[in-house]
Amino acid sequence: MARQTTTPEEQSVRVLKVGERVRHILSELLARGEAHDDTLTAHAVSVTEVRLTPDLRHAAAYVKPLLGEDEDAVLKALRSNTAFFQREVAKRLGLKFAPKLQFTADESFEEADRIERLLNDPRVARDLGD
Repeated sequence: MARQTTTPEEQSVRVLKVGERVRHILSELLARGEAHDDTLTAHAVSVTEVRLTPDLRHAAAYVKPLLGEDEDAVLKALRSNTAFFQREVAKRLGLKFAPKLQFTADESFEEADRIERLLNDPRVARDLGD
């Protein structure tokens, strides 16, 4: 699933701050193992980014298990515990409305690897010169 096309520069400062706050809350919940899910407690999961809609009603949380192990199982566990995460985010955020969470695999690492391989290709290096 592709990320939203809005860049951070196009988002308001408030949206960015709330997104970062949601990321910290989710990271804390996962690090402490508060979800009471065997799959989530068995894996270290990074919340790399949270993007919110301008009205703060929906949040896309981009996650990556450490070393990319069992990504599908981790995503399934996160999605099955979405209600718990939404409730905890709502409680700790203190906003009038808590965003609806959607967990998505972060594919930016794979994209960065692909670009790195392209740049290291001898044909591309030849064109780039020194």
